[in-house]
Amino acid sequence: MTRRLLLSYLALTVLVLAGLEIPLGYIYARGETSRASQSVERDASMLAEVTEENIEKGQLDALPDVVGDYATRTGGHVVVTDKQGVVLADSDPAARTGLNLAAQPDIARALRNQPTVTRTTDNTGRDVLSATMPGASGTTIRGTLRLTYPLDQVSTRVHRIWGALALAGTCVLAAVALVAFSLARWITRPLRTLEAATTQLAEGRLTHPPDTTAGPPELRRLAASFTHTATRLQHLLKAQQAFASEASHQLKTPLTALRLRLENFEPYLDERAHPSLEEAVSEVERLGRMVQGLLALARLENTATTPEPVDLDTVLAERVAMWEPLAAEQYVALDITGPPAGQVWAIPGALEQVIDNLLANALRVSPPSTTITLHRTPASELHIIDQGPGMNDADRERAFDRFWRSSDSHHDGTGLGLPIVRHLVDASGGTITLHPAPGTGLDARIHLRPVAPRPREARPGGEDFGSHRPLSRRKHTAGRR
Repeated sequence: MTRRLLLSYLALTVLVLAGLEIPLGYIYARGETSRASQSVERDASMLAEVTEENIEKGQLDALPDVVGDYATRTGGHVVVTDKQGVVLADSDPAARTGLNLAAQPDIARALRNQPTVTRTTDNTGRDVLSATMPGASGTTIRGTLRLTYPLDQVSTRVHRIWGALALAGTCVLAAVALVAFSLARWITRPLRTLEAATTQLAEGRLTHPPDTTAGPPELRRLAASFTHTATRLQHLLKAQQAFASEASHQLKTPLTALRLRLENFEPYLDERAHPSLEEAVSEVERLGRMVQGLLALARLENTATTPEPVDLDTVLAERVAMWEPLAAEQYVALDITGPPAGQVWAIPGALEQVIDNLLANALRVSPPSTTITLHRTPASELHIIDQGPGMNDADRERAFDRFWRSSDSHHDGTGLGLPIVRHLVDASGGTITLHPAPGTGLDARIHLRPVAPRPREARPGGEDFGSHRPLSRRKHTAGRR
């Protein structure tokens, strides 16, 4: 904003200076040229009268001194001819006399008693002013005089004035830039405080509210409105966080009491009612898990956490080591493949929760004697692939919706596991998608941002975390949480 205001002020100043100084420079240049032309014409007329008088009196020997003295004083070049156009005197010592110039246009016009003043170039290519005058008394023409004057001095003066105008414009531009910068900083100061306050609010806090006393009235009103909105948002966020932290304690007790009361009915109920009682207890337990999941998701959404570098290989090794015993009970192998991934960006604790949720889902649907593969790619992408029944396209589209469960699911999940996973991955700056696995099963692909590229190093002894000996067999069901 400051740069744009400064550039707009400078652009306007440049336009104004150009509109004033360029015409002024052209007017001065034309004036200098006009004054030089008038001066040359006047001098040529005076010299023509003097030389005409000398020619009339027959004093031809005096002509070289006259033209030479003038050329020495002014730097001009003078040529005098007789009435036939033959050169009688030339101020250039190297020039020859006796040449006939009657064929040249300006001399021919002067012999017809017509003066000529023009701007042309000499033999060396320099710009000169040329004035050719007839040496006449009345209608009697006794000779001509040509005076050429170089425009070097005129050009020097014109260039000097252009330089002075450019210097003045630069000084004005510098002064305007200084004033404009100060003005732009004053105008945008409330915007900078608003930007800082917005950044703080995005991080979940507002320790320095924007200044509502500086800047233009519109920005002061905007800062006041922002402060009011931010204060209300902070109040709402604190209230929601308080609810998330207290609701679990308030809801846990009545749910536990309800489950105990239902279990106490068991001795007094007919045997035929026991299946219904077990289903009621299961629903109460599922309701408790659902409440815990909602509270966990609310805490995640209310917590503004900055991603930090996390070693993906270390987290994978730890989580696989933790899940291997449970997988072995179901005769399911866990296998880590692919090159080491190194460090990735993730919020603290997010990778552990993501891998735990996905492994729990994969174990729930994996048949015995199958393998869950955790595959890493050089692009910091993690694949968690099972060999279960998989999901169709419609189910994969809705899998991350809250409370959604597959129509063929027979487990007692809450439908909050995958939404929590997606929130954690999004907060870490990554993405998660579901794809069909080769053959059968599901491929959960998690793409995370790498911290920095580094040389890949092979770990000694390989990374076969999937080798284990089954311990016991456990009943499993199909479906996905």
